[in-house]
Order: sequence, then C-alpha cells, then structure tokens
Amino acid sequence: MSEDLGFLIGDTARLMRRAFDERVRNKGITRPQWRVLGLLNRFGGSTQVTLAEMMDVEPITLGRMIDRLQDAGLVERRADPNDRRAWRIHLTPTGESRLDDLKPLATELFADAVSGLTDKQQADLEAMLDIIRLNLTRKSPEAANG
Repeated sequence: MSEDLGFLIGDTARLMRRAFDERVRNKGITRPQWRVLGLLNRFGGSTQVTLAEMMDVEPITLGRMIDRLQDAGLVERRADPNDRRAWRIHLTPTGESRLDDLKPLATELFADAVSGLTDKQQADLEAMLDIIRLNLTRKSPEAANG
C-alpha cells in the first residue's frame, strides 16, 4: 500500500470541505452547522455530549453552535426525561426545511467530485471507505476488554 494514501484521503477531504464552504457561503450557514443539522437528521434527539463526540469537538464548542442554531430556529433543546442534567437536541420543522434546501448543494458537490467514475467505481470507492472507517472505529482488543 502506498504511503501516499493517507495524504490523498486527507487532501480530498480538505478540498471537499473547501468546495462545500464556497457553495454555501451565501446561504447563511457554516459547514459545522450543516454537519450538526445532518447529524440531527440521522440521530435526532442526541445529547450535546454525543453530538460533540460525533463531530470531534469539545462539548462547549458544540454548545455555542447549538445556541446559534437555536437562535435561528433550526434546532431546539428538550429536557432529557431520564437525566435532569442533559438536553436532547432536535431539528425543528424550520431546520428540516433548511436541510432540505441545502441537500441539493451537497448532492451536486458529490456528483462533481466523482465525475469520471463509473457507477461501479463509485460504489466500490464507497465500500472501501466504509471498510477503512470501520477499521479505524473498531476498539482495540485491549480497550474493548478494559
């Protein structure tokens, strides 16, 4: 395996982030905010701590993002019925609508990124990246056994 693979994956991710930022610049939302909305679409009702872990940011950083999204009417905090200290974060109908408005931009970006690849190559690439992600998210035997 080429030592350049890690650099290639990292550089590709950086370029995709940059391209996305350019496409949403005038839409009044940042990439991290888009990511919060996307995660809530998939994992609605998550706690701030769980969302922060998924985004690889500190909970206080995510808390400020949630504050701004809540001020914009895109998300809402609801008390966790099982933990008085925790808040569950949910998309509002406005947040769902905003996400629906932005999805075509992301779809177009992905189409541009994989142009020139056949449908099979795209499916193979996605499958390979899924395997790499799974390999990287698996706990080591030592960590799994405490």
